[in-house]
Amino acid sequence: MSSGVCRGVLQRLWIAGSSGSWSRILSSCCRLRAGPRSEPRRGMSVSGRGSMNVFNREMKRRQKNWAASLEDGNQYDYLRDEVGSRVADRVYDVARTFPLALEVGCGKSHIVEHLSEDVVERLFLMDVSEDSLKQRRPSEIPTHCVVADEEFLPFKENTFDLVMSSLSLHWINDLPGALKQIHQVLKPDGVFIGAMVGGETLYELRCSLQLAETEREGGFSPHISPYTAVTDLGNLLGQAGFNMLTVDVDDVQVHYPGVIEVMTDLQGMGESNCAWNRRSLLHRDTILAAAAIYKEMYGTEDGSIPATFQIHYMIGWKPHESQAKPAKRGSATASFGDLSKISRPTDANQT
Repeated sequence: MSSGVCRGVLQRLWIAGSSGSWSRILSSCCRLRAGPRSEPRRGMSVSGRGSMNVFNREMKRRQKNWAASLEDGNQYDYLRDEVGSRVADRVYDVARTFPLALEVGCGKSHIVEHLSEDVVERLFLMDVSEDSLKQRRPSEIPTHCVVADEEFLPFKENTFDLVMSSLSLHWINDLPGALKQIHQVLKPDGVFIGAMVGGETLYELRCSLQLAETEREGGFSPHISPYTAVTDLGNLLGQAGFNMLTVDVDDVQVHYPGVIEVMTDLQGMGESNCAWNRRSLLHRDTILAAAAIYKEMYGTEDGSIPATFQIHYMIGWKPHESQAKPAKRGSATASFGDLSKISRPTDANQT
């Protein structure tokens, strides 16, 4: 399903609620506040688990802090607000009240502004960017903020009834490890509901830049970060220990005046590329050529250009004995072969 979002959508606000202090929930090695770990050298494993070191996490923290410091920063929140509301809809679909919830990589808390205290009674907001947390949206839910890297959750096992994440996990180096940590901090029968950018996101910009660089500079470099394919998400969630999985895809298309506005808004969102192999300089001639190619290949009749964001939504449950289980193999009382023995009613016997 594809939907359009106008640039500069106004956000909805809830009445601010009181804050609570629940530092006892933090693991003993990360009391009260857990900042991002120092960035390893280029090419080394981030977590010691053999994961690829694709993204510079310290640069991503700086990008998010810079975006949060913008005086007019709220004008760039339209995509996060839209996806946050859709994640909140999935929380409501569960039809239960969660005593304690966690939002991983919350930014300005774009999910929580759509939730009420009837659904989530207490909440932890966690992000690598302290400035983003300071700009969080007001909420009626009692909230406690923790500055920590999404790759290293500073919480005890079996703590939360619900873990949420929106548009954050696509910057994680060790996604399988991050999902396993989310599984660990959930209580049995707890649920993880998340959304991440993936698949063919920004394929229009990617293609335009590659063609422009090839024409003007004789080759191209990556300017858009790599994304996870939706076909991999189910396997990753299963390997992390989740069951009763749900994965679906939604395309959100935003229309812009030109390619400069696309890149400006990505920067304002804190979504600039932070891959180690990124090219820091983009020549003016290449940008102009990319703008012309973009309009020629993807431009609409009204003169705008579309940018497609493919959003992957995922739901996974931590196993519990109360959950429904599939029947044991061989326990069926009838076989598919028996179906051929059932005769279809004749036209005379039909009513």
